[in-house]
Amino acid sequence: MTIEPDACQVSDALNILVGKWKPIILLHLLSEGTLRFNELKRRIPNVTQKMLTKQLRELEEEGIISRKVYPEVPPKVEYTITVYGETLKPILEAMHQWGRQHTEIIRKRSANEAQG
Repeated sequence: MTIEPDACQVSDALNILVGKWKPIILLHLLSEGTLRFNELKRRIPNVTQKMLTKQLRELEEEGIISRKVYPEVPPKVEYTITVYGETLKPILEAMHQWGRQHTEIIRKRSANEAQG
């Protein structure tokens, strides 16, 4: 693989995906389909409502997810991964696998260092 460092688009891609909760939001939508705001909030209990809203808006602005508002009281809002957003699935899976391997390497290194 040859990537010209000066023309690298990795930073652009990471700018879209970076955010503590964005990958988790995307994985929930990819695996579970359409979810309402409160369903997402329940699945990610440590995220604040403000941060969840911010991250959802950013993903929507990039065309990664879509937001549908139903005209009813109380408001019903659903979030769905877009066809374009689904193209992130292999990237997220690869990142997950890399993260798993990295965690295992660090765990083994720590265990070896503890043994002296």
